Amino acid sequence: MTAQLIDGNALARQIRADVSGRTAALKARGIQPTLAIVLVGDDPASQVYVKHKVNDSSETGLVANLERHPASLGEAELLARIHALNEDPSVHGILVQLPLPRHMDSQKVIEAISPAKDVDGFHVASAGALMVGRPGFWPCTPHGCLRMLDSIGYELRGKHAVVIGRSNIVGKPMAMMLLGRSATVSICHSATADLGAITRQADVIVAAVGKQNLLTADMVKPGAVVLDVGMNRNAEGKLCGDVDFEGVREVASWITPVPGGVGPMTRAMLLVNTLEAAERSAK
Repeated sequence: MTAQLIDGNALARQIRADVSGRTAALKARGIQPTLAIVLVGDDPASQVYVKHKVNDSSETGLVANLERHPASLGEAELLARIHALNEDPSVHGILVQLPLPRHMDSQKVIEAISPAKDVDGFHVASAGALMVGRPGFWPCTPHGCLRMLDSIGYELRGKHAVVIGRSNIVGKPMAMMLLGRSATVSICHSATADLGAITRQADVIVAAVGKQNLLTADMVKPGAVVLDVGMNRNAEGKLCGDVDFEGVREVASWITPVPGGVGPMTRAMLLVNTLEAAERSAK
């Protein structure tokens, strides 16, 4: 068996096309969907990420205003800037690019963003809404993963899903969203004892740790679906995920590549959330 690829690039293009149409409809009503991206410091990976986000926004007609601030920016100054963006009716979504400099409390900064503009889906109010099935913004990466499963017609009801990664950004929201689709979910981490014994029971595996080759072929049940959320660099400096792609693709039924898998979908769902924020504000 050789796994079929879930092409995140192709699916993201379809989503951007839909966002473009809906954005044009809003603009015809005099509403310009606008995203404020706040970048603090000069982390190289963050520089790349925000560049892609700005480019994706431009392609769909959304406006993405990128604010660059030095790493020396004080936390109080950042919070004041977020407050100003919260109060600005022309701004529909706010994204503070992580990681932040060490002298800042990331959670405090995230909680300062208005839940109505929390298009990253990290605010505690967004998490609460997700848990009880109320309207809110789903975190972009887990949301993108579910859209990828939908694209292959995968039915999660009754399936066993294993999420490797317990972070509040991917792991826990991913688990809640899978539970919302009536899957049985196990949450693990890279140090879980005999991780392979757990993953070999899984119908779906989501690897989101940030450790190259964490998931190998012997840890995967034949026919499982594998979603690789990891972002790493190999010895040659090339982008790779958490999954031993060449080995696992010979066991799984479907697999996401890195690059070209979950990454483009994460950015696409950011556009969807920003557009939905603009649409809600227009009602």
